[in-house]
This record gives sequence, structure tokens and C-alpha cells, in this order.
Amino acid sequence: LDGFYADACASIPVGRPRPRVARLVVAANAALRRGLEAATDGRPVNTIGAAVEREVTSRGFSICEGLDGHGIGRRIHEPPSVPNSYTPELRDRLTSSLVLTIEPIIAAGRGGVHTTGDGWTVATDDGSVSAHAEHTVVITDGRPIVLTA
Repeated sequence: LDGFYADACASIPVGRPRPRVARLVVAANAALRRGLEAATDGRPVNTIGAAVEREVTSRGFSICEGLDGHGIGRRIHEPPSVPNSYTPELRDRLTSSLVLTIEPIIAAGRGGVHTTGDGWTVATDDGSVSAHAEHTVVITDGRPIVLTA
């Protein structure tokens, strides 16, 4: 809109999903909620990843490695990177009015991923199913403003 990007994703099972697949989708959405709760002005960016990781692993699933949220604005991917796991070396802090995506991408298996031969599609290394939940948000001194709900 007016030269600015937004980014969102939802995993929707088609038909009658296997119970583990249904739980995976629920876990991705729960991890997104936890990430949103952690996204407050002044906190370290890695607080989001820590909250997402705790939620995902407590449900028996894995974070897909290297697939992160990001800043967003005039380009689809801008700084800062918003990892889905605790990243101690990440020292960036969230600031009021920062626009970013929170996007847990999780797997029923180990979480390793690779890009397929088409150069775009990302698949899990072990062939396990994955789920993705994402919103674009504006950081505030309270709960973030969700732009893509």
C-alpha cells in the first residue's frame, strides 16, 4: 500500500488432517501468539525468538532452521532479522514504530531445511510436514499493532 509491503501467512489443512498435522498447525499459531506477546518496545529482538522456541519445543515440534521473521517497509525483507529461536549474539532491541514480521515456521521432524531445484521452494530435510503462521506488526510500548489480521 502506497509503496509499503506487508507479509502474512497461515497454514490451513485441507480435508481431514492427521492428528499430528492438526497439532502442528495449532502449535505454529500458538507460537505466533507467544511471539506477539514478547514484541514490546525496549525488549531485545531475541525475546521473540525465545518465546516462539519455548512454545514450539514444549509441544514436541522443531523450529525450521534459518527461516526467520524480518523488518519490512519499502522492501519485503529489511533489518532486523527476527529469528524463531533464542539467538544470544543478537543484540538489537525493539523500538516503538518498528515494523516487522513474526513468523514461526516449524516442522514435525528435526527442522533442517533446504531449497529445492526450482530455487524457491523450501522443504524439510527429513521430509516431515511443516506449518507457518505470520503477521506484520508495528512495535509499541504495549501489545504490537497487527497490520495483517
